[in-house]
Amino acid sequence: MTPADSTSHPAGPEALWRPDPAGFAATRLIRFQTWAARHHGAPAPDPGNPVASYRALHRWSTRELATFWGAFAQWSGIRFTTPYETVLADSAMPGATWFPGATLNYAEHALRTADDPAHADQPAILHVDESHRPTHVTWAELRSQVASLAEALRRLGVRPGDRVSGYLPNIPQAAAALLATAAVGAVWTSCAPDFGARSVLDRFQQVEPVVLFTVDGYRYGGKEHDRRETVSELRAELPTLRAVVHVPLLGTPAPEGALEWADLTTGETEPRFEQVPFGHPLWVLYSSGTTGLPKAIVQSQGGILIEHLKQLTLHNDIGPGDRFFWYTSTGWMMWNLLISGLLTGATVVTYDGSPGYPDTSAQWRVVESTGTTVYGTSAAYVMACRKAGLHPGRDFDLAQVTCVATTGSPLPPDGFRWIHDEVSEDMWIASVSGGTDVCSCFAGAVPTLPVHTGELQAPSLAVDLQAWDPHGKPLTDEVGELVVTQPMPSMPVRFWNDPDGSRYHDSYFDMYPGVWRHGDWITLTSRNTVIIHGRSDSTLNRQGVRMGSADIYEAVERLPEIRESLVIGVETSDGGYWMPLFVHLAEGAVLDDGLRARVKQTIRHSLSPRHVPDEIIEIPAVPHTLTGKRLEVPVKRLLQGTAMEKAVNPGSVDNPGLLDFYAGLATERA
Repeated sequence: MTPADSTSHPAGPEALWRPDPAGFAATRLIRFQTWAARHHGAPAPDPGNPVASYRALHRWSTRELATFWGAFAQWSGIRFTTPYETVLADSAMPGATWFPGATLNYAEHALRTADDPAHADQPAILHVDESHRPTHVTWAELRSQVASLAEALRRLGVRPGDRVSGYLPNIPQAAAALLATAAVGAVWTSCAPDFGARSVLDRFQQVEPVVLFTVDGYRYGGKEHDRRETVSELRAELPTLRAVVHVPLLGTPAPEGALEWADLTTGETEPRFEQVPFGHPLWVLYSSGTTGLPKAIVQSQGGILIEHLKQLTLHNDIGPGDRFFWYTSTGWMMWNLLISGLLTGATVVTYDGSPGYPDTSAQWRVVESTGTTVYGTSAAYVMACRKAGLHPGRDFDLAQVTCVATTGSPLPPDGFRWIHDEVSEDMWIASVSGGTDVCSCFAGAVPTLPVHTGELQAPSLAVDLQAWDPHGKPLTDEVGELVVTQPMPSMPVRFWNDPDGSRYHDSYFDMYPGVWRHGDWITLTSRNTVIIHGRSDSTLNRQGVRMGSADIYEAVERLPEIRESLVIGVETSDGGYWMPLFVHLAEGAVLDDGLRARVKQTIRHSLSPRHVPDEIIEIPAVPHTLTGKRLEVPVKRLLQGTAMEKAVNPGSVDNPGLLDFYAGLATERA
């Protein structure tokens, strides 16, 4: 892989980075394409024109959707205990049926590397906490733990379809509990222990778990956080629990009536994997729940297995020998994707701790100490590193890293340039975009394509991604709604407690019947790259021109005085439009007339006069969801005068006290 040179390319603006042509044929993407061309009619790869080569493969994967997925299942070695009747029985959305008749087990695939004697003693999981001393769990040890734990769950009466919950941080025990649950055919669901009791109950009470795995507390920011009282409250408010399993992360004994983790994971037994239908539930994920109860999103064993294998092997080029680290928590879908790294035979790196302890370099220290090859983080962390003036490429040994990936929010152009300049000029930068709803990516990483500043490399294979106008007309090189016009295997099989499917339908298919509308503004360029502009349900709209909030954040947060910002567009009762910009200042900064002028000048110069806010207002901090997304829609509702209890679920907010400011501001303006 090589940094982009100064040669002009007629296909578009110069790339920030281009892959080394010598490595083209060795990528898993091209190995699959070559095989699929030989056996299934895919277009043959063209090493002389990788952009056209990928576009042709993507076109084939969407036009021949069933052929693609059948071919990929064969190439990736998915083991169907009973064969499928057809790949796709019904392509209508919602309701597409994948691989009917097939049975399999996700956990069996996640542990198949352990069956190879050459790998049994290699690390399956490398774990790091705030001491920054890596420990490991070998493939053989993980297999043994999962086998023993699955038998313990069966003794507790857990059967296929029962729910098993985890109130756990990102530790190896959480991965083992997920895999044991899947081995039994039960349904996993988890929350991070920084969630308060009400937030957890809003999620777990919906699915009525029969077993709860929990820690006594966790360490974050150099401090211990005792969660035993919260656990007691969860036990009292979850009447369906038959058992509680205690993981003594802080070293305390199990509370009365709870089982000890060690007692359930030390048996000598061979793993048994329940063979379940392709569409059998694997886990329940949750939406942010900012305006009501979180949506309980059910995804399937087979759908996740095949989608994650596609994403991680073809798009992220991960396989045996790789070490895969994504900074995440068990309350975010990226944890589920991280654990799926085991499907590829890679070593998964788990980190339980603050991203900024003992300093902002914490994640780079983890990357160095674990030998991470593919590193994922949030765009917010990259921008925090930039603001802190870090030089990871100079200060850490990152020679083994092939890819830095980001998600959670759009990576601003300055973030691309910072990774290129301060990590490595020879770095594959993979900004990706997807969602909890599909637990995968709509667009992002492609190992054979160039990286353009501020752009995602391409739509993902077998994702019929388009940008549509309000009338359903596809757009190119214009901002439109992110839609997916054909089903993906990892789309939800249903929402929990949504018997007629109406909530599921209204969430994605209400605007364009039969077409998935995700709620993001995107531009699909004529070069087949993708630009994410932010959420469409909090769209800024001045004089009929739609604007993405992410574009304003990227411009404003270049200024060293601005730590973070929040822009809201509010339609007023008199037919007007008010667009305030709220700014969280860096330490020592003052919001005076000079800074206000610089903010406006920056926005006007970087974007347009239309993007300049009506007011700039200082705030103590920006409110976020528990998974770190800026709380645009609930704040807009508060500013429109909606009562707090109707505008937002406080349990979904990282700091609910911050919301009082916006409610008060709405009252003043009224």
